[in-house]
Amino acid sequence: MSGPKPEQGPVTERRYGDLPEVDAAEAAADIEPDATVLTSGFGSVGYPKAIPLALAADDRDLSLTVVHSGNVGEEIDVDLVESGAVARRFSYQFSDVARAATNRREIAFGDRHASAIGDEVQYGGLVDPDVAVVEAVAVGEDWFVPSTSLGQVPAFVEAADRLYVELNRRQPLALQALHDVYRPAAPPDRGPIPLSGPGERIGDRYVGFEAEKLAGVVETDRSDSTYTFREPTDDDLAIAANLGSFLAEEMDRSPVFDDAVSLQFGVGSLGNALMGELQELDFGDRDVVYFGELVQDGLFGMLDAGRLACASATSLALTDEGQRRLFDDVERYAEDIVLRPADVANHPGLIDRFGVVGVNSAIEFDIYGNVNSTHVRGSEMINGLGGSGDFNRNALVSVCALPSTLKDGAISRVVPMTFHVDHTEHDVDVFVTEQGVADVRGLAPVERAERIVENCAHPAFRPKLRDYLDDVTARDEHIPHDVERAAEWYE
Repeated sequence: MSGPKPEQGPVTERRYGDLPEVDAAEAAADIEPDATVLTSGFGSVGYPKAIPLALAADDRDLSLTVVHSGNVGEEIDVDLVESGAVARRFSYQFSDVARAATNRREIAFGDRHASAIGDEVQYGGLVDPDVAVVEAVAVGEDWFVPSTSLGQVPAFVEAADRLYVELNRRQPLALQALHDVYRPAAPPDRGPIPLSGPGERIGDRYVGFEAEKLAGVVETDRSDSTYTFREPTDDDLAIAANLGSFLAEEMDRSPVFDDAVSLQFGVGSLGNALMGELQELDFGDRDVVYFGELVQDGLFGMLDAGRLACASATSLALTDEGQRRLFDDVERYAEDIVLRPADVANHPGLIDRFGVVGVNSAIEFDIYGNVNSTHVRGSEMINGLGGSGDFNRNALVSVCALPSTLKDGAISRVVPMTFHVDHTEHDVDVFVTEQGVADVRGLAPVERAERIVENCAHPAFRPKLRDYLDDVTARDEHIPHDVERAAEWYE
């Protein structure tokens, strides 16, 4: 028997039914040397740990294709990569080890949008899936309850021929209360997702699968590789103040925000700091909701203060302290936090439907409003695109927020021309640095450049940017550039 499914009431046991139990080494040995392995994991949490470590220790000559929908922990991003077992990878990497292997092209790395990779795996021919390896807090013969993230797990499990479930006893069983697993139908019969508000629940607390797919259950007891966020800097606080001023003006200006404000913040120390600082913003009697891909520590202050009506995401990207805070009171937080698959949490139609104000960071942006989120000097990969493209393109108001310089002011992050573009000038509406705000909606390219240079560039670099702009605008061109001169900024 598969036991009662979570829809029939809370799951009270970790295991239901006569399930095939294997150890991690047996599961690894069963995976073909050139297999395509789909894993759970998003925001460095909820990923399998034991089987990747066993694959890293495998003495066979492995050439795996590894696919996950967001960043994962060190067991995959360091140990498995260092072992040389990974030949190809999608769609995000996070560690120094993985970054170096990507830039040396030892790993063929492909960057994809977080919202789309499930469909690309299942229907789009991106890979030919062999096995899915996922982490769970409970499992039956044809279902499991995910742990701290969802990502594209439902699509991956559906697409794979076989399934291994890592049953992690370190993760609390109470996490089941957070999940809302809804799987959009396959095209061309896919209808609208029936979600009328970010806090609504429309799905199940478990992921179902065909019972014959289950190749084995591996018992584990291992923590996630959680985030470490730095303390907010003076620049972070100034950016937060500038963003708060812009949001206050936007709420007064647009009737869309008369009753509610939907926010999204990108992952990272800046995004986390912005979440924490915005709890001081006066939203009046509006409902404030979070509709994004990651719940970070900075949201807990707003939740605990009753200033956030709900938070919808696909992952709990938390620090150790944040995880303890959640795990100590999961059921209370489950009243306000909902975890969804990434093809719902990052769905373009829902981002549009809820009128989200999306706030994401980047490596740099140029004077015309093109944004580079992934490549230093246009060529060296840092991490990956993640879900920033989903929100930048589809948010009602798209904001790029970052400090105007890095390396203690030695390098400008506002440049004449970015040599790698992840988000074009059509995708981002507002730029915020510690220097100020450039709202470029309704402006022509040169007008955008003038506002970005004046409002966002650091004073140490502003004269040089002005000189560049003055010189190139002497030409009769819609978006005037001097490519050779722009390249000198990267020397």
